[in-house]
Amino acid sequence: MKTITKVLAFAGLLLTSGVAFSQQPVVGVVNLEQALFNSQAAVELQAVIQEEFRDDQERAERLNGELRELVERAQRDESIMSESEKRKINSDAQEKQVQLQLISERVQGALQERNQMFIDSMRQNLGAAIQAVVEEGGYTLVLNADSVAFFDNVYDISGKVTAKLNELNQ
Repeated sequence: MKTITKVLAFAGLLLTSGVAFSQQPVVGVVNLEQALFNSQAAVELQAVIQEEFRDDQERAERLNGELRELVERAQRDESIMSESEKRKINSDAQEKQVQLQLISERVQGALQERNQMFIDSMRQNLGAAIQAVVEEGGYTLVLNADSVAFFDNVYDISGKVTAKLNELNQ
C-alpha cells in the first residue's frame, strides 16, 4: 500500500511538474526606438526632413570645401605669406567654422524637435502594435531592450512590432 501511495505521489509530482513546464513564460524583448524608427512612417519622415534641410546641407558642404581650401592654402603658402595674409586666412577660416556651427546647431535642434513630435504622434500606435504582437504571439512577458543586460536575438520582437506598426498606419 505504501508503494502504491509513493507511485501515485510520484505520478502526481510528474503531472504537476509537466503543467509547470507547459506554463513557462513566453518572453519577448523589444527595442522601442528601433521598432519605431524602422517603420515606414519614420522612413517617410526622414525623406521629408532631408528635403527640408537640403539647402542647409549644401551650404555646409560648400563651407567645408571653402574651409579645406583655406587650410590647404595656408599650409602650402605659409612660407611666402605676409602676416596680414595669414591673419586674413585665419579670420576667414574662423568665420566659416562659426557659420558651420550655427547651421549644425539649428539643424540638430530642428531634428530633435521633429523626432520628438514623431515619437509623440506615434506613441499610441506603437502601444497598439506591441499589444497586437503580444496577443498574436502569446507573449506573457515583454521587456524593453534598453533595460535588459543581455538577450538572445530569438527573443527580439522589434521587427514584428515594426511590421504591425506599418500595418496599423496604412
